[in-house]
Amino acid sequence: MAEGKERGGSIRVLVVDDERPTRLLMEKELPRAGYVVLTAASGEEALERIRSADFDVVLLDLKMPGMGGMDALRRIKESGTAVEVVILTGHPDVDSAIAAMKLGAYDYLTKPFKLSELEEVLRRAAERKRLERENVALRRMVAQREPAPILVGQSQAVAELLASVRRIAGSEANVLIQGESGTGKGLVARIIHAQSARAEGPFLVINCSAFQDQLLESELFGHEKGAFTGATAGKQGLFEVAEGGTLFMDEVGEMSPAMQAKLLQVLDSRELRRVGGTRAHRVNARVIAATNKDLAHEVRAGRFREDLYYRLNVVSLTIPPLRERKEDIHRLVEHFLRRFAADYASRTVSPEALQALAEYPWPGNVRELANTIERLMILAPGEIIGVDDLPPNVRQGGGLSQGPGSLADMERLHLMRILKETGGKKMQAARILGIDIKTLNVKIKRYRIPL
Repeated sequence: MAEGKERGGSIRVLVVDDERPTRLLMEKELPRAGYVVLTAASGEEALERIRSADFDVVLLDLKMPGMGGMDALRRIKESGTAVEVVILTGHPDVDSAIAAMKLGAYDYLTKPFKLSELEEVLRRAAERKRLERENVALRRMVAQREPAPILVGQSQAVAELLASVRRIAGSEANVLIQGESGTGKGLVARIIHAQSARAEGPFLVINCSAFQDQLLESELFGHEKGAFTGATAGKQGLFEVAEGGTLFMDEVGEMSPAMQAKLLQVLDSRELRRVGGTRAHRVNARVIAATNKDLAHEVRAGRFREDLYYRLNVVSLTIPPLRERKEDIHRLVEHFLRRFAADYASRTVSPEALQALAEYPWPGNVRELANTIERLMILAPGEIIGVDDLPPNVRQGGGLSQGPGSLADMERLHLMRILKETGGKKMQAARILGIDIKTLNVKIKRYRIPL
């Protein structure tokens, strides 16, 4: 049985058969091959089991008193449960086999059967479930179209950050990444994933500030058919789709207290219940969370749960702002010139313009620099980008080196200048700054900037 155990792994099987000897045989033999086995004596009991626990394969007898196997199969498939069903019968019937396959059964076995044959069918059925989950994850990843995870720079700050990333990547611990908007928190998360043992698994991203509670809960945990208006079918959430991989939760500090409590429960139990459902689904996704807030301060202020903070902050990283690693700006400019050359005409930057770019404090960090270079690639009239081509705030160093003001004063002045340039158009200002509109609104409110 050693070979069968290796193949079976931790596949969870629900055996549904009204004949007690068959159930006992499966309970005795399949665990020797490494399968986790539960049983049910009827279709009704099987549906209750499926509602309360997660299975990879259901081994379903076709002929049972009460709810028969065909009705149970139909109910299982209508529920949207991501489980494969293998039909068992002691009465071979080609028509019933065809009908079962049309309803979504994976395979069909006739009693008596060889145990090795059953194990092979179970293994293939579980593999199909895994591949379908990976296909969903792949479609999401392709839709995101993220660039390759490369952190550009040779400064001491970048070297220390990459050394920390290498150490963190080898663990399974949850990670909290903190840093200002635009510093590259998502990029660092992708590098951690790429260097981890989960690199072959999915890497999925969700911005927690982009959804209201009900939608965020559905995105993270999934929902059952009929859970709310428009839920015409069951749907897996990102925690399930990210099985064996990494879930990157950006702007986690924007979560409401209610969602914080639900996330904590999933991280503690490694199980979730979809919206509108009662069945527990096992989850195996590493969580990397990111925020531009000081979460320790948010905890002290009572806006973020302390227990969730410690659950997320098993390992922490802080991404330095671009103004603290100015020696990387030249390399970053070259990097973005190469990246955007595929979409626009090639450009170079004059030494004087490069010096001005290096002296500017970049409140929007790397994202603002990238947006500025792309804008210059579009608008600069010649092949060489000169000082006169730079945005006024960059040419003047943002005016941030003048006067005794604090960093907050500098940022406020910079925001006011960009908003004036755009005629108060916040969406355009946010794009120039390399931040989202919600972050810009927060800053406008914080600094009491008149519009």
